[in-house]
Amino acid sequence: MNTIREESSVCAGDHIAFFLPLLSGGGAERVMLNLAAGFVEKGVKVDFVLAKAAGPYLDQLPKEARLVDLDSSGVLTSLPGLIRYLRKERPVALISALDHANVVAIWAKLLARAGTRSVVTLHNTISEKRKLASKVSKASIVPFLIRLFFPLADSIIAVSNGVAEDYAQVAGLDSGKIQVIYNPVITNSLLDRSNEPLDHPWFCSGEPPVILSVGRLTAQKNFSGLIEAFSQVRKSVSARLLILGEGELRADLEELVERLNLKDEVSLPGFVNNPYKYMKQAAVYALSSSWEGLPTVLIEALAVELPVVATNCKSGPYEILRGGKLGKLVPVGDIPELADGIAECLSDKKSFVTMDALEPFTQEWAVKEYLSVARGGL
Repeated sequence: MNTIREESSVCAGDHIAFFLPLLSGGGAERVMLNLAAGFVEKGVKVDFVLAKAAGPYLDQLPKEARLVDLDSSGVLTSLPGLIRYLRKERPVALISALDHANVVAIWAKLLARAGTRSVVTLHNTISEKRKLASKVSKASIVPFLIRLFFPLADSIIAVSNGVAEDYAQVAGLDSGKIQVIYNPVITNSLLDRSNEPLDHPWFCSGEPPVILSVGRLTAQKNFSGLIEAFSQVRKSVSARLLILGEGELRADLEELVERLNLKDEVSLPGFVNNPYKYMKQAAVYALSSSWEGLPTVLIEALAVELPVVATNCKSGPYEILRGGKLGKLVPVGDIPELADGIAECLSDKKSFVTMDALEPFTQEWAVKEYLSVARGGL
């Protein structure tokens, strides 16, 4: 991985750039990394332009990609540097993710006048985010900015039909301009990494089955509901719950575990670089989210043949699981139903997945679609 600062000289070339605030451990960032890896495999020059070169995914950048560090204090303050970058580099397309970064990417493209196509990607349901936003928060003004500036992007890509419909309704976007391309989740690297050795005492022979969940410890993921559902499962089944991820609700979740007397059965070890080897060894994957865009982890679990139970939240799980044919769907926020779904998966221990059903979520499929958009296709 080559690294440059924004102010250093860059070489002109026909290539594609990605723009993100940083490489934090989220699903959108992982999607962009998978796309970048697929692009470089096809000989495309790739730059990863970050407002700040930070985050746990930095070491997962493809070595052929170049990291451009704008070295800014935030996304908005990275605008001048991004404009200078586009004028020097003139990439064929600038692909951005996360709403505030998408807005800045569009501004930079318009002000730079470099001929670069702006491709914004939508990874979550904006209506659910608005419910949590206060009147003075950054999130509250985002729908206004989306409505005002997203139509100026060359292409808008949503990661699911549900996300596309949500943005069209809430932000007033023309649904005909939003293209749906599923995330490039399933890669050879994912499958290889799932087979790496797992050194964890809970996965030794003879230990109780492990229920796994992965994600940021935020309100969106509703891990408190998952922990409460697990406490009901434990009344009839010997099992353990492992939640991989970090976030602002750690203290609240740890207090809940303590209050429910589950310290020996529930573990929150934090962020891990390779969750796939845990998926390979777990008994059930549980997604308890209140809302999603297209939950990457659900696809990853299916790819390694892990039985899944998921809340039927907006949006993604219903599309991924084909209405329940590939896994168990339960109502959002219904703790008894989630508990019953987990218990059913533990007793059944079958994976309903077929690789044909997962083809639209493969890296090869998504790379082909994104390259078409980046080069001006619909």
